[in-house]
Amino acid sequence: MSESRYDILGLGNAIIDIIAQTSDAFVAEHGLTKGAMTLTDEGPAEALYAAMGTTLTVSGGSAANTVIGAASLGCKGAFIGKVKTDALGGLFAEDIRKAGVDFLTPPDTDGPATARCFVLVTPDGHRTMNTFLGACQNLTEDDVDAEIVKASQITYLEGYLWDPPAAKAAFVKASTIARGAGRRVALSLSDPFCVGRYRDEFLALIRAGRVDILFANEAELMSLYETDFDKAVQQLQSEGILGAVTRSEKGSVVITKEETIAVPAAPIETLVDTTGAGDLFAAGFITGLVRGHDHATCAKLGGLAAAEIIQHLGARPKVSLRTLAKDNDIAL
Repeated sequence: MSESRYDILGLGNAIIDIIAQTSDAFVAEHGLTKGAMTLTDEGPAEALYAAMGTTLTVSGGSAANTVIGAASLGCKGAFIGKVKTDALGGLFAEDIRKAGVDFLTPPDTDGPATARCFVLVTPDGHRTMNTFLGACQNLTEDDVDAEIVKASQITYLEGYLWDPPAAKAAFVKASTIARGAGRRVALSLSDPFCVGRYRDEFLALIRAGRVDILFANEAELMSLYETDFDKAVQQLQSEGILGAVTRSEKGSVVITKEETIAVPAAPIETLVDTTGAGDLFAAGFITGLVRGHDHATCAKLGGLAAAEIIQHLGARPKVSLRTLAKDNDIAL
């Protein structure tokens, strides 16, 4: 295997998050499912935006959040995702590059606008998302640079990318190239409703040997196997891959064919916004893997990164996660 140029390559939806703190009543009034991600068209998205009041606009996207989190931990990262040559597309590209991530995907000059995710944060810190995919849907196989995939230790794929058909093909191409080059492929299940739409296809990816590492929260894992948590853990264990499952304040569980390891959550002072918690957990866990740490330490590092994110609005770290790791005696 050749030397790696990147520790992590993310493939995902390039999205701008528009965040508002709101009430449970507002979520219900707009017919949204609390805690879930719902896809929408541009018209309804604009109507929701008009009703949201004061908002915070930041770059987002699940896999992009993970790669930026890994960069904050000292990893070399790259990202493949599609934006348009509009103001929000420029904002996304500027933000991800400022974070030290290589973003080389050419933007679209026509077609739908850069994607937006309207994030409603309720007083309990949970987020409900309404997403207009826009330009994300124009990601194709042609945007996947085979040499970059081959040069990346871990290719990280977000489950949300399974929605647009052309992006799905890009997803499969990247996985095939990575596995052919002897690299590892990680899949995030992203959302229980995403799993509900594509359960059989996700299981087929795992069982066809296209996935080495699976990230999920407990609701997503139970949705994948349509059973309770303990039985879902047993079923994932039988797949023979590495699983990392987050359980909110209960911490996380690392699952291999040989064992399961429970790791407690990192302490926090105040829960503000859970947006990006799973993304940053994956960032920490993957960083631990590429730095050669054992699975328990990987999960501890993931928990530290997730704890930082949930104590402020937005899914991008506000402090150096590498410094945070050092302060908690994890060498990177």
